[in-house]
Amino acid sequence: MELVANNKVAGGWHKRYRHASQTTDCEMTFAIFLPDIASSVKKVPVLYWLSGLTCTDENFMQKAGAFKAANALGIAIVAPDTSPRGELIPDDNEKSYDFGLGAGFYLNATQAPFDKHYQMYDYIVKELPEIIESHFPVTTQRAISGHSMGGHGALTLGLKNSDRYSSISAFSPIVHPMRCPWGIKAFTGYLGNDKSQWEDHDAVLLMQNKQYMTARPMLVSQGSADNFLDEQLQPWHLQKAAEAHNYPLQFEQHDGYDHSYFFIASFIDQHLAFHAKYFA
Repeated sequence: MELVANNKVAGGWHKRYRHASQTTDCEMTFAIFLPDIASSVKKVPVLYWLSGLTCTDENFMQKAGAFKAANALGIAIVAPDTSPRGELIPDDNEKSYDFGLGAGFYLNATQAPFDKHYQMYDYIVKELPEIIESHFPVTTQRAISGHSMGGHGALTLGLKNSDRYSSISAFSPIVHPMRCPWGIKAFTGYLGNDKSQWEDHDAVLLMQNKQYMTARPMLVSQGSADNFLDEQLQPWHLQKAAEAHNYPLQFEQHDGYDHSYFFIASFIDQHLAFHAKYFA
């Protein structure tokens, strides 16, 4: 791994690394915040944060204001990139923001030319935690959270891997991607036209599937003034699925908040405390 940045912040350390990924067959970047108590003697649990469309590892670390609470709670935060990057990585032909670079949707692509590099599911669930747990003073306790497309990733990865995450949370997540434009475009491009292959990446359908019903506590925060609420996010589908299957979902709608990092910064401390409770 190559250390790209190293910053003292809120008593702990923010570090940014670049490494060669076997899973995505390219160079990947991630950032990690380590609280001041993290050491070879005192290892700490990890919250994996998945960012949304167009973002990199830097958005959350620079805008969320999470470091003071994370340091006080003794939680490390890992923020990976949202897709593979590089000159040889295939992108959307139209260079749109909602597909290709910056829009990996946290799944394993099966369609050429994306299938060679866009293996974000395996990168987040398997390769990245192995790297983190091998090189940093952290435990194997993990939680997962994210925003928008990253909220979709947090919900689906958390539901499908309840043995790996003690709790799940999301801000403004895409909960039913099979029924929204962002999801339909991404699933068609990455997974093909067979919609039966899409079902394994839709949080609402996963919550309805008994195979994934080893429930982990889930917190979802949604702003009422989110301009993507009705067309893309549609959180009521997740609420209905949780009610029908007695899933432990804590859903909170916050009046006046939009889709931006102003919303995340307003409630990130609550999410960190939520995960800390289940780490304990």
